[in-house]
Amino acid sequence: MKLTVSPDTFKLANPFTISRGSRTEARVLTVRATDGGARGWGECVPYARYDETLDSVTSQIEDLPDLFDRGALQDLLPAGAARNAVDCALWDLEAKRAGKRVWEIAGLAVPKPQVTAYTLSLDTPERMREAAAGNAHRPLLKIKLGTPEDMPRLEAVREGAPKARIIVDANEGWTAEVYADLAPHLVRLGVELVEQPLPAGDDDMLAEIERPLPVCADESCHDRASLPALKGKYDMVNIKLDKTGGLTEALALRDAARAQGYGIMVGCMVGSSLAMAPAVLVAQGAAVTDLDGPLLLAEDRDAPLTFDKDGVHPPEARLWG
Repeated sequence: MKLTVSPDTFKLANPFTISRGSRTEARVLTVRATDGGARGWGECVPYARYDETLDSVTSQIEDLPDLFDRGALQDLLPAGAARNAVDCALWDLEAKRAGKRVWEIAGLAVPKPQVTAYTLSLDTPERMREAAAGNAHRPLLKIKLGTPEDMPRLEAVREGAPKARIIVDANEGWTAEVYADLAPHLVRLGVELVEQPLPAGDDDMLAEIERPLPVCADESCHDRASLPALKGKYDMVNIKLDKTGGLTEALALRDAARAQGYGIMVGCMVGSSLAMAPAVLVAQGAAVTDLDGPLLLAEDRDAPLTFDKDGVHPPEARLWG
């Protein structure tokens, strides 16, 4: 088997802003695993929040030994973007070799379309109202927050999309005091859950204060090893393959989290349909699916995922799996 890794850039349809900054393109790494005439591939998004860069993740992948399998990979690389791309490439390669779909090999049920959230990036209240109105037909909107001006933004979004379901993501941007003050207003405006209101590593107060709506761990939850520290603080976990280090651990985390009573959200970084494809399998039966990355792009992979009134559909074999 031969591994190759290369960078790819996808332009965004519009600038994408969260509390930590803005971007106009998605910069990803594509890993190809080739064995004879069979080829599998996967994608990852190195994330600066976790001290990852395109170069550092490329080095991790290039330093892998010549011989290993998907089981050994779990010990060769830590959870993160590098292991994600390789793990997903190996799943795809295995499916191509066997002439089967990944869900058959994994013993999963045939996947179905999943209704996905659509993200409105951080902007002025006026522009967020316009964005909400333009996407009011979507069943679920996700609002990026995490600044002192959050309430005017949220009020504006609700005005623009009065019937849409809404979830919010603070991206670690609040304090316990800010969250406690905002929570009643989130409930009043029909918000269904809040992601990561407090910084990871500084979220113990979530166990002390009232949580009138579900709180979902994002930056605080990477893989199964994260679960013990979440007890009493969170109601849900957001599973992202770039955090878990691939489909293998994502499926294991999903099952372990469910067994411990957590609700499941499946999310993504901003990447192409190739990055979302394996996540669609993890999202089956999830309380919230947030796999809108391709909808934010101005360009995508060949044979991209289908998004329609039923949600995001499972990938075609010529894309992945």
